[in-house]
Amino acid sequence: MDSVLLFLFLSGSVSLLVPPAGGSQYPEEDGILVLTKDSFDRATQEFKDLLVEFYAPWCGHCKALAPEYVKVAQALKDEGSSIRLAKVDATVESELAEKYEVKGYPTIKFLRGDKVIDYSAGRLANDFLMWLKKKTGPPAKILETVADLNALKEGVDLVVVGFFKDQSSPAAEAFLEIAADNDEIIFGITSADEVFADQEVSQDSVVALKQFDEGRADLSGEINTTLIAEFIIAHRLPLVMEFTQESAQKIFGGEIKQHVLLFLSKKAEDFLSLVNSLKQVALSFRGQVLFIYVDIDDEDNLRILEFFGMKVVECPAVRYIALGDDMVKYRPDSTELTSDYILQFVKDVRDGKVKPHLMSEDVPDDWDSKPVKVLVGKSFNEVTKDKNKSVFVEFYAPWCGHCKQLAPIWEELGEKYKDSGDVVIAKIDSTANELEDIKIQGYPTLKFFPKDGDQVIDYSGERTLDAFVKFLESGGQVIPEPQGAETEAEDTESEDTKSKDEL
Repeated sequence: MDSVLLFLFLSGSVSLLVPPAGGSQYPEEDGILVLTKDSFDRATQEFKDLLVEFYAPWCGHCKALAPEYVKVAQALKDEGSSIRLAKVDATVESELAEKYEVKGYPTIKFLRGDKVIDYSAGRLANDFLMWLKKKTGPPAKILETVADLNALKEGVDLVVVGFFKDQSSPAAEAFLEIAADNDEIIFGITSADEVFADQEVSQDSVVALKQFDEGRADLSGEINTTLIAEFIIAHRLPLVMEFTQESAQKIFGGEIKQHVLLFLSKKAEDFLSLVNSLKQVALSFRGQVLFIYVDIDDEDNLRILEFFGMKVVECPAVRYIALGDDMVKYRPDSTELTSDYILQFVKDVRDGKVKPHLMSEDVPDDWDSKPVKVLVGKSFNEVTKDKNKSVFVEFYAPWCGHCKQLAPIWEELGEKYKDSGDVVIAKIDSTANELEDIKIQGYPTLKFFPKDGDQVIDYSGERTLDAFVKFLESGGQVIPEPQGAETEAEDTESEDTKSKDEL
């Protein structure tokens, strides 16, 4: 499920458009080429390595990215790199956006010769620089001296170094294979005696040198691609991380899809003790579960609370989420936050002893007083599984533009069938109510629950009153063909849904 939960960290930047100078064919903003359909192909031919951002002027994530993107351009210039950065206003250059399959903003592509590579790392300057160096250089830097190692470690939180006396050995080849496939971590490799001695390594090993937690972790003995990959997964991130704009990509884009979230205030007196308790638990699940704390004093993080159906007054509190095609949430029975209790809660979730927690609003007192009935998680099955009535349900999101367009038509449909004895027109806010057997991927989603049967019919036809009536009168057997794009699911209406950040 893409972009179910999105986290906005908006910022602005002011840039000066510099006209082409000295024979250059391209205007620039802060060292970044500004390309159009007329100049794009020339630029790809002129520059062997070109990183291109497809953006929308109104996009908050694009605005947040802008200063980091400028830093990358400046750093590459300072290094004398041949890599150039460019940007394209995809709302104007629609042909380019279509050609390069721009689905959301920002979309970033790396054009290297004839290859087009999707950018897949974080959105800080260092993330871009590391990724670009991995794409254009060797998978692991050869370290001949201690000075080489120190230079490799400078300014980064993690480097992974392979210590191999024979760099053509199977273990060394396995290390280089893993390094080549990983764009987000800096790798080094050495067979130099002085580097072995400096790091007190006496046998072939893979060493993670970290600026967090215990500072170092070693893998020795048997070394193969599987063990190296597992080792890196276990040590690439701190035991407990704060959720921030900077960490979001690493958290949700990583291999570990089981997360424990601690919601609390960083201003609270017991903040450090609670985080330390979480670290004790995290040690038992390293490489299996990520442990994250979320500062509820940050207004942007209130969106995460909303996603879990929580309120600030309920914090501090812990939740567990399993990411995948569907996001499954778990809530402990108690508000206790001792390390022993959290440890047992996590064990029970992983052992299948805890049922998923499904959000539901309370049933409104007047839920059936209007032509369109208002359903919630608690009442959904009772209404839709009534064998005496067929129920046509709209699954909507309050922010969804297409849902707002559909609303008056849905109300008309409800009015038409308000006196029907066997047809119910209903709606449910899917952002506040979750169902065990139905997972919604886009908004609005329309589903028909016929009476006298367990079948559920997805409606994908035209969204007009006449079409809906024809569908209902046929008992759900006739679905009128859609006309135009009005039946597309809500996936590009809001800036939120265009972000690539996800939980």
